[in-house]
Amino acid sequence: MRRFRTILVPLSLAAALCASLSAGAADKPEPAKASTALPGVSLLAEQLDMPGLNRQRQVRMYLPPGYATSGKRYPVLYMHDGQNLFDTATAYAGEWKVDETLDALAREGKLELIVVGIDNGQEKRMTELNAWSNPRFGAAEGKEYTDFVVKTLKPLIDARYRTLPDRANTAIMGSSMGGLASHYALVQYPEVFSKAGVFSPAYWTARPAFDFVAQKPAPKDARVYLLMGGKEGREMVSDVKRMAEVVRKSGHPAANTVLKIVPGAEHNEAFWAGELREALLWMFAPAETKVASSSNK
Repeated sequence: MRRFRTILVPLSLAAALCASLSAGAADKPEPAKASTALPGVSLLAEQLDMPGLNRQRQVRMYLPPGYATSGKRYPVLYMHDGQNLFDTATAYAGEWKVDETLDALAREGKLELIVVGIDNGQEKRMTELNAWSNPRFGAAEGKEYTDFVVKTLKPLIDARYRTLPDRANTAIMGSSMGGLASHYALVQYPEVFSKAGVFSPAYWTARPAFDFVAQKPAPKDARVYLLMGGKEGREMVSDVKRMAEVVRKSGHPAANTVLKIVPGAEHNEAFWAGELREALLWMFAPAETKVASSSNK
């Protein structure tokens, strides 16, 4: 029987998880922090209206080092929790170092991407990133949020920047609630996204997600990268394994799915930053390279 590629890498759920789930929400003022964003990072000039949600949202852009002079078109990665991606000054609990990682990959000639970082809604984060209502957190807004990404944000980005707009070159990624939202987006809009980075997904907030994935299998060429830290809690580890099995039983090819569990890792940006390079290289690898690298380790 074909199985998923599962990687185990030797390396109090409550505190770490609550910190991440509240990412970007400022309960008390903190001293100003110096910016760590690299030159490729900028803010979209205008905040964008979010249809159906009666609010606006800031978007952060990362352009590869050669963008201004190359004339090339680039694949695009959409990411949630934009405040936490590029800059310690805006991050809630450390940044993902997306710009540092991608600048390095560009220098090495391995990968060049445009990244579109969507700021989280702070107190709205738990409902915006969940397509299913939760009695603890409130009515779901995930469908409207995902529709905003697909129907408002993506057309604007494709019109304004030199993107490769087809699904083969469009991915989505996030952690915790953003991991949940990324998996939902891949399944809900398979004609838009062909790859999802599902880091530390908070499936515990959305039990219907398992049936949703089972009943609406992603296209066989879609790439799903499931990541979890072993110290994120028994329930979260169990849930990601359960979802990997749901994906497998849906008939999704083992070569197009990764389940990686890092035993010593916790629920934080430092963990996700450290795993970003490997995940992106797998997600965006040419098909023949990716398949060759998908054997069990």
